[in-house]
Amino acid sequence: MFGTVPQADTAGAVLVVDLDGSLIRTDMLYETAWSALSKRWANALPMLGRLIQGRAQLKRFLEQAGPVDVALLPYNADVIAYVQTWRQQGGRTALVSASDQRIVSRIADHLGLFDEAHGSDGKENLKGATKAARLEALYGAEGYAYIGDSRADLAVWRGADKAITVGLSARLKAEAARAAEEVLHLTPAEPRLRPLLRAMRPHQWLKNVLVFLPLMAAHQLDLMTLLQALTAFAAYSLIASSVYLLNDLLDLAADRQHRRKRQRPFASGQLPLSWGTALAPGLLLAGFGIAFALGPLFAAVMAFYYGVTTVYSFLLKRRLVVDICTLGGLYTLRIIAGGVATGIPLSVWLLAFSMFFFFALAAMKRQAELVAEGDAQSKKVAGRDYRTSDKPLVANMAVSSGYMSVLVMALYLNTPGVRELYAFPEALWGICLVLLFWLSRMVMITHRGWMHDDPVVFAARDYISIICLGLIFLFALGGTML
Repeated sequence: MFGTVPQADTAGAVLVVDLDGSLIRTDMLYETAWSALSKRWANALPMLGRLIQGRAQLKRFLEQAGPVDVALLPYNADVIAYVQTWRQQGGRTALVSASDQRIVSRIADHLGLFDEAHGSDGKENLKGATKAARLEALYGAEGYAYIGDSRADLAVWRGADKAITVGLSARLKAEAARAAEEVLHLTPAEPRLRPLLRAMRPHQWLKNVLVFLPLMAAHQLDLMTLLQALTAFAAYSLIASSVYLLNDLLDLAADRQHRRKRQRPFASGQLPLSWGTALAPGLLLAGFGIAFALGPLFAAVMAFYYGVTTVYSFLLKRRLVVDICTLGGLYTLRIIAGGVATGIPLSVWLLAFSMFFFFALAAMKRQAELVAEGDAQSKKVAGRDYRTSDKPLVANMAVSSGYMSVLVMALYLNTPGVRELYAFPEALWGICLVLLFWLSRMVMITHRGWMHDDPVVFAARDYISIICLGLIFLFALGGTML
């Protein structure tokens, strides 16, 4: 919690507040950079050019190319409460940041808590020693208290009357204590490991179990084939996590408008955007390092997967119906990857079934998002090309495609190849019945608004879905052994 500000400390004094990492639980340089890339991926080249000219130039460009809605930013409630207390006790306040002046002014206007606002002007980057010199020129030596959060703020604290820290590590707290005579630690350092794991979404790795489907369908369960599939699973999971991080960084504004996604680590400020910016390519390289161990063809499949998901992140997810087709295709691609990794030829029946089945799941995912938006007619969904009035059509897509997958399964059971793989193929008809029930139930759950926005994650936690999976396994086993 924040400390109480004594009346004697605020009289005639100025409380200077840093922006990035202090007043807001994020960094505007990365916020505007990812916003600019989200709006237009070609902004990457001019961003690089401005960076060569200097950070102040880059920030000015990003403020124009990637404007951010300041009302949606994750503000630090403890810092805001401290500023309010300071003002109530008669002190003046100033927001001073290395972020661009235009952003700093917009945030100050939005909050209405600051008497002054100063930021970088496109030429001078107001950070560290430069900020310290500016504050001394504005308020005099030790004429201000300063709220900061990083090593760069040590230079400012040395000239401050009081150092107020936000989220510092124990080591930086000690350095801050040496830099200023009076120090107040406003908030402790936040744990990063759990938010980091959440951002990587290991629960989503469940989808990558599909790489095992070709060897299971072919009844090829020898040790070497299993190890190949495990290696493919590891590569897919790392690359998929890299994609999830990229998606979250590009979707910051849309996530903050969503009732559940706003709690994601990057959108909520629990995890620095700089971590995601570094970790996304790191996981990608690690994943491809493992993929190449399975051969260049599997690596090419993974490169295709990453290429499609990247285009999806930048473009396709904002295109009507195309986004559903892409999501369904990416599920099927996992099965193809499993076949390539293990060298098992894929049945056209398996591919046809997966195409319809996963299109149905992708449509359910969009249906869940539309239901979550409520009953407002023709309300546009943030970050998507859908309106709430599209719910019946999307639900019909899910139902019809799901039932088509069951039909494909039923037709497959009448082919000669089934007799070669199964001693009692009649038992497999039970799978069709279970799938009909499960798909119908899932669509009804989605329609009633009980669905997690990802049907796969929902099914993994739903005991009836788990029972259905067990029944499918038993019917498949019965067809093999009876």
